[in-house]
Amino acid sequence: MSMNVGSSEGEDAVISAINTTPLVDVMLVMLIIFLITIPVVTTSVPVALPKERVEIRETKPENIIISVDTAGGVFWYDQKVANVEALVDKLKKVSTVKPQPEVQIRGDMASRYEGVGKILYACQRAGIVKVAFITEPPALGG
Repeated sequence: MSMNVGSSEGEDAVISAINTTPLVDVMLVMLIIFLITIPVVTTSVPVALPKERVEIRETKPENIIISVDTAGGVFWYDQKVANVEALVDKLKKVSTVKPQPEVQIRGDMASRYEGVGKILYACQRAGIVKVAFITEPPALGG
């Protein structure tokens, strides 16, 4: 019995093709390892993050806008309110409306907290349930 092993002519020829199968196998294993370990690394410290969503607030006609300027003057829309008692009287009239409108406070950034505090106290005395603060969004990229 004899067996043909091949010709001896091609033994000295160099194989020029690269076998990429091991390279692909190693890359897939590394990809799987990174996909598994990266979420563990980024959330290693347990923290209770605040749940906040961005709401676009629209000014409805039934909303009341009260402003405070830098000098502490209180304005009902564009009209200056004489004192806190006059503001409480206006807010008591509005608080009986169903559904109760939202009071939106626009406080100047350079004003003292005392002016805003007066408005909050007047809302509390009048029985206003919904109070919101109007702010400007930060500049993009900053």
